[in-house]
Amino acid sequence: MTMIPILPAPRGASQMPDHMQSDVNLRNAAQKLEATFLAEMLKSAGLGATRSTFGGGSGEDQFSSFLREAQAREMATVGGIGLAEALFEALKVRLDA
Repeated sequence: MTMIPILPAPRGASQMPDHMQSDVNLRNAAQKLEATFLAEMLKSAGLGATRSTFGGGSGEDQFSSFLREAQAREMATVGGIGLAEALFEALKVRLDA
């Protein structure tokens, strides 16, 4: 049986102090939460809803959620509605206390 070697951690991650790494993890979690919120808002707004004429059929119905989630992730990454930043600051204060 062939053993798969364990790769070392990326250089940037191993050189980062623990408190900075926890900030990065906290910010990523806040962005994921904002992206999930935005995806639900886009769904409620009708993005990806099946069109009555000239729609993509069942394929469009199956994959519209992927498009919505990708758009929400990109929106959160570039700043979104500010929810991720507000969550990050509130959680950082709570963790530092």
